[in-house]
Amino acid sequence: MQIGPDDLLLIIDVQNDFCPGGALAVSEGNAVVPVINRISRHFGHIALTQDWHPPGHRSFASSHPGSAPFESMAMPYGQQTLWPDHCVQGTAGAALHPELSTERAELLIRKGFRPEIDSYSAFTENDRATPTGLAGYLRERGLKRIYLAGLATDYCVYYSAVDARRLGFDAVVIESGCRAIDLSGSLSAAWAGMQEAGVQRIGDLD
Repeated sequence: MQIGPDDLLLIIDVQNDFCPGGALAVSEGNAVVPVINRISRHFGHIALTQDWHPPGHRSFASSHPGSAPFESMAMPYGQQTLWPDHCVQGTAGAALHPELSTERAELLIRKGFRPEIDSYSAFTENDRATPTGLAGYLRERGLKRIYLAGLATDYCVYYSAVDARRLGFDAVVIESGCRAIDLSGSLSAAWAGMQEAGVQRIGDLD
C-alpha cells in the first residue's frame, strides 16, 4: 500500500504498563516496538497517544472496594471494565516504551486524564462525546488517512479506528504492529466491529 502525503501513522499507547512486566501487560506487547520503528520510516506524519490516568481513576478496580480487576461496572457513560491501576501520571509505567522511536512524532495526545471517565479512543473519551482534539488537528493539517498500530488491538486501537471512520477519515490497522488483550472474546468482536465500520486491515507494510 502506497503511503502518501495525506497519511498519518497513529501509534497507540506503546507504554511500559502495557508491555511484559507492566501493570496491565498485553501478551507480547513489546513485540510491536521494532515493527512500529520499522514502518515509521514510511510516513511523513506521525502522532502518538499516551494513557495518562490520575491516581484513583474511576476505571481502576482499586477505586471500588470489593471489586476485582476485569469486572464490569455501570458508569454514567455506560459499562466500564475495571482495570488494575495502570499508566498513572508521572510513573515509569505510564512512560512510552524506551525503545520506541518518537523523535519524528508531531503530536502526543494524552487521554484518560479526567478522573471520572476512561478513554480508549484517540479521538473521544468513553462518553463518546468529549473530544481529544485529534480530529481537528488532522483536518487542519489536511491529513485524511490514518494508519494505526500499538496496544491493544481490541481496545484502544479498535476504538480509535472506529472513531476515525465515524469522523470521516480512512482508517487502516497494521496487524503486525498490534497486540491484543483478548478478554472474553474481545479480539474477534473488535475485528468484526472494525470491518463493519469500514476499517481496512493489513498484515504489514513491507
